[in-house]
Amino acid sequence: MQMYLGVGNAKMKNRMLTLLALFSALSAVGAAIKIPSNVGSVAFDVFPALLAAALLGSGAGALVGALGHLLSALIAGFPLGPMHGLIAIEMAVIVFIFGVLFKKDKKISAGILFILLNTFAAPLPFIFLMNKAFYVALVPSLLIGSMINTVIALVAIPRLRALSKQEIINKDVRL
Repeated sequence: MQMYLGVGNAKMKNRMLTLLALFSALSAVGAAIKIPSNVGSVAFDVFPALLAAALLGSGAGALVGALGHLLSALIAGFPLGPMHGLIAIEMAVIVFIFGVLFKKDKKISAGILFILLNTFAAPLPFIFLMNKAFYVALVPSLLIGSMINTVIALVAIPRLRALSKQEIINKDVRL
Protein backbone atom coordinates (compact mmCIF):
# COMPACT_ATOMS: atom_id res chain seq x y z
CA MET A 1 0.00 0.00 0.00
CA GLN A 2 1.13 3.49 -0.71
CA MET A 3 1.44 6.03 2.02
CA TYR A 4 -0.46 9.21 1.42
CA LEU A 5 0.56 12.66 2.59
CA GLY A 6 -1.46 15.81 2.62
CA VAL A 7 -4.67 17.35 3.81
CA GLY A 8 -6.97 14.42 3.04
CA ASN A 9 -4.62 11.85 4.58
CA ALA A 10 -7.06 10.64 7.27
CA LYS A 11 -9.91 10.47 4.78
CA MET A 12 -7.79 8.44 2.34
CA LYS A 13 -6.68 6.06 5.10
CA ASN A 14 -10.30 5.61 6.15
CA ARG A 15 -11.33 4.87 2.57
CA MET A 16 -8.47 2.39 2.18
CA LEU A 17 -9.41 0.67 5.45
CA THR A 18 -13.03 0.54 4.31
CA LEU A 19 -12.05 -1.05 1.00
CA LEU A 20 -9.75 -3.52 2.77
CA ALA A 21 -12.65 -4.45 5.06
CA LEU A 22 -14.92 -4.87 2.05
CA PHE A 23 -12.49 -7.19 0.25
CA SER A 24 -11.84 -9.09 3.50
CA ALA A 25 -15.58 -9.55 3.97
CA LEU A 26 -15.86 -10.84 0.40
CA SER A 27 -13.02 -13.20 1.21
CA ALA A 28 -14.91 -14.45 4.27
CA VAL A 29 -17.98 -15.16 2.13
CA GLY A 30 -15.80 -16.95 -0.43
CA ALA A 31 -14.13 -18.93 2.36
CA ALA A 32 -17.51 -20.45 3.19
CA ILE A 33 -17.90 -21.76 -0.37
CA LYS A 34 -15.67 -24.83 -0.41
CA ILE A 35 -14.18 -26.78 -3.28
CA PRO A 36 -14.15 -30.50 -2.44
CA SER A 37 -10.66 -31.50 -1.27
CA ASN A 38 -8.94 -33.73 1.25
CA VAL A 39 -8.10 -30.70 3.41
CA GLY A 40 -11.28 -28.61 3.48
CA SER A 41 -9.66 -25.18 3.25
CA VAL A 42 -9.71 -24.92 -0.56
CA ALA A 43 -12.38 -22.32 -1.30
CA PHE A 44 -13.33 -19.13 -3.14
CA ASP A 45 -11.50 -16.96 -0.61
CA VAL A 46 -8.69 -15.77 -2.87
CA PHE A 47 -10.45 -13.94 -5.70
CA PRO A 48 -11.17 -10.91 -3.46
CA ALA A 49 -7.44 -10.83 -2.65
CA LEU A 50 -6.63 -10.79 -6.37
CA LEU A 51 -9.14 -7.97 -6.82
CA ALA A 52 -7.55 -6.03 -3.96
CA ALA A 53 -4.05 -6.60 -5.39
CA ALA A 54 -5.11 -5.25 -8.78
CA LEU A 55 -7.22 -2.34 -7.52
CA LEU A 56 -5.59 -1.27 -4.25
CA GLY A 57 -2.03 -2.55 -4.62
CA SER A 58 0.01 -5.66 -4.01
CA GLY A 59 0.32 -5.10 -0.27
CA ALA A 60 -3.42 -4.77 0.20
CA GLY A 61 -3.98 -7.91 -1.85
CA ALA A 62 -1.39 -9.82 0.17
CA LEU A 63 -3.11 -8.83 3.42
CA VAL A 64 -6.53 -9.91 2.14
CA GLY A 65 -5.03 -13.14 0.76
CA ALA A 66 -3.48 -14.15 4.07
CA LEU A 67 -6.60 -13.23 6.02
CA GLY A 68 -8.81 -15.03 3.49
CA HIS A 69 -6.88 -18.26 3.86
CA LEU A 70 -7.02 -18.07 7.65
CA LEU A 71 -10.78 -17.52 7.48
CA SER A 72 -11.17 -20.47 5.13
CA ALA A 73 -9.08 -22.66 7.44
CA LEU A 74 -11.10 -21.48 10.46
CA ILE A 75 -14.37 -22.41 8.78
CA ALA A 76 -12.91 -25.86 7.94
CA GLY A 77 -11.72 -26.33 11.54
CA PHE A 78 -7.98 -25.77 10.90
CA PRO A 79 -7.43 -29.31 9.54
CA LEU A 80 -3.65 -28.76 9.19
CA GLY A 81 -3.25 -26.96 12.50
CA PRO A 82 -0.47 -24.37 12.74
CA MET A 83 0.65 -25.15 9.18
CA HIS A 84 -2.11 -22.80 8.07
CA GLY A 85 0.15 -19.95 9.19
CA LEU A 86 2.70 -21.06 6.59
CA ILE A 87 -0.03 -21.33 3.96
CA ALA A 88 -1.29 -17.82 4.80
CA ILE A 89 2.23 -16.44 4.30
CA GLU A 90 2.54 -18.32 1.00
CA MET A 91 -0.82 -16.96 -0.12
CA ALA A 92 0.25 -13.41 0.75
CA VAL A 93 3.45 -13.78 -1.29
CA ILE A 94 1.68 -15.31 -4.29
CA VAL A 95 -1.04 -12.63 -4.30
CA PHE A 96 1.66 -9.95 -3.95
CA ILE A 97 3.44 -11.34 -7.03
CA PHE A 98 0.12 -11.37 -8.90
CA GLY A 99 -0.41 -7.71 -8.01
CA VAL A 100 3.08 -6.68 -9.13
CA LEU A 101 2.68 -8.40 -12.51
CA PHE A 102 -0.86 -7.10 -12.93
CA LYS A 103 0.27 -3.51 -12.33
CA LYS A 104 2.97 -4.01 -15.00
CA ASP A 105 0.11 -4.79 -17.42
CA LYS A 106 1.04 -8.48 -17.56
CA LYS A 107 -2.46 -9.62 -16.68
CA ILE A 108 -2.43 -13.04 -18.35
CA SER A 109 1.05 -13.80 -17.01
CA ALA A 110 -0.09 -12.76 -13.55
CA GLY A 111 -3.08 -15.11 -13.73
CA ILE A 112 -1.10 -18.06 -15.08
CA LEU A 113 1.71 -17.60 -12.58
CA PHE A 114 -0.80 -17.34 -9.73
CA ILE A 115 -2.43 -20.62 -10.80
CA LEU A 116 0.92 -22.41 -11.12
CA LEU A 117 2.35 -21.11 -7.84
CA ASN A 118 -0.82 -21.75 -5.85
CA THR A 119 -1.34 -25.21 -7.34
CA PHE A 120 2.16 -26.65 -7.50
CA ALA A 121 4.62 -24.50 -5.50
CA ALA A 122 2.59 -23.55 -2.41
CA PRO A 123 1.87 -27.15 -1.34
CA LEU A 124 5.52 -28.28 -1.86
CA PRO A 125 6.40 -28.02 1.86
CA PHE A 126 3.78 -30.68 2.54
CA ILE A 127 5.89 -33.26 0.71
CA PHE A 128 8.37 -32.88 3.57
CA LEU A 129 5.90 -32.12 6.37
CA MET A 130 3.39 -34.84 5.45
CA ASN A 131 4.21 -37.03 2.45
CA LYS A 132 4.17 -37.09 -1.34
CA ALA A 133 0.74 -38.76 -1.46
CA PHE A 134 -0.78 -35.83 0.43
CA TYR A 135 0.72 -33.40 -2.09
CA VAL A 136 -0.55 -35.42 -5.06
CA ALA A 137 -4.03 -35.68 -3.51
CA LEU A 138 -4.16 -31.93 -2.88
CA VAL A 139 -3.06 -30.72 -6.33
CA PRO A 140 -6.29 -31.40 -8.32
CA SER A 141 -8.53 -29.42 -5.95
CA LEU A 142 -5.96 -26.61 -5.76
CA LEU A 143 -5.77 -26.48 -9.56
CA ILE A 144 -9.55 -26.24 -9.91
CA GLY A 145 -9.83 -23.69 -7.12
CA SER A 146 -6.96 -21.58 -8.43
CA MET A 147 -8.37 -21.55 -11.95
CA ILE A 148 -11.88 -20.57 -10.86
CA ASN A 149 -10.67 -17.88 -8.43
CA THR A 150 -8.34 -16.42 -11.08
CA VAL A 151 -10.99 -16.37 -13.82
CA ILE A 152 -13.51 -14.69 -11.51
CA ALA A 153 -10.91 -12.06 -10.57
CA LEU A 154 -9.75 -11.42 -14.15
CA VAL A 155 -13.36 -10.99 -15.29
CA ALA A 156 -14.30 -8.73 -12.36
CA ILE A 157 -11.23 -6.46 -12.28
CA PRO A 158 -11.98 -4.51 -15.50
CA ARG A 159 -15.58 -4.01 -14.40
CA LEU A 160 -14.48 -2.70 -11.01
CA ARG A 161 -11.91 -0.46 -12.68
CA ALA A 162 -14.77 1.03 -14.68
CA LEU A 163 -16.33 2.01 -11.35
CA SER A 164 -13.08 3.68 -10.32
CA LYS A 165 -13.14 5.73 -13.52
CA GLN A 166 -16.57 6.93 -12.44
CA GLU A 167 -14.90 7.97 -9.17
CA ILE A 168 -17.02 5.62 -7.05
CA ILE A 169 -13.86 3.96 -5.72
CA ASN A 170 -11.06 6.19 -6.94
CA LYS A 171 -12.24 9.48 -5.44
CA ASP A 172 -9.70 9.37 -2.62
CA VAL A 173 -7.82 6.11 -3.16
CA ARG A 174 -5.26 5.94 -5.91
CA LEU A 175 -5.67 2.72 -7.89
